Amino acid sequence: QVQLVESGGGLVQPGGSLRLACAASGSFFRINVMGWYRQAPGKQRDLVAHITSGGSTDYEDSVKGRFTISRDNAKNTVYLQMNSLKPEDTAVYYCNARLQIYMLSPRDDEFWGQGTQVTVSS
Repeated sequence: QVQLVESGGGLVQPGGSLRLACAASGSFFRINVMGWYRQAPGKQRDLVAHITSGGSTDYEDSVKGRFTISRDNAKNTVYLQMNSLKPEDTAVYYCNARLQIYMLSPRDDEFWGQGTQVTVSS
């Protein structure tokens, strides 16, 4: 069984910074893509950023230049450094991983973390 455990959420003032971390554990062959999604009250869950095993990244337009995603493949951990936070960044942030359980798995399996609350408010 694969588990994703997030940490680092909290309350921060506008303009502040937070760093989220998500560690994957369990039995699997390889994590191909790790990412962060967020869901504000009454809204759908949207992609914030993702990163491939080779380090290629993609960001949602509103966070470009403010957020940085990175990963430590040896630790199966993905990070999201969030700077210049705005009230509209307030949401529950979910870690996502697409991975191969077995070396010959024909497709990736997808897993989610439990979510961590980020609140940006003065």
